[in-house]
Amino acid sequence: MTRKPFEVLGLDHVQLAMPPGGEERARAFYGEILGLAEEPKPAHLEARGGCWFAGGALRPHLGVETDFRAAQKAHPALRVRGLSALRQQLADLGFKTDQDEPLAGFDRCYVDDPFGNRIELMEPL
Repeated sequence: MTRKPFEVLGLDHVQLAMPPGGEERARAFYGEILGLAEEPKPAHLEARGGCWFAGGALRPHLGVETDFRAAQKAHPALRVRGLSALRQQLADLGFKTDQDEPLAGFDRCYVDDPFGNRIELMEPL
């Protein structure tokens, strides 16, 4: 195969959808529970609603979708440290986590965000 005159450098962000008016629930889940910092949106995008978060190389953007449908199969996978403690905190706050098939080198589970979007949480063993 011929070398291309470009290269993909990495993933910049992941956009997840949420219903109109969901910003406070997004801030509670992604900001308070997962501990991600909210990033200011550019002024020309603020009118669309939603909110952006960042933590390390992770940058989830929550965008408003009028005809919202949760992503129940497609999902981002977040690497975490302290998965057991996070699972307990999520359970204490009413979020159900689900185990999946084992994956070599990881302990992992799934949780739905407040809008029903599937999120995978992975801790390297």
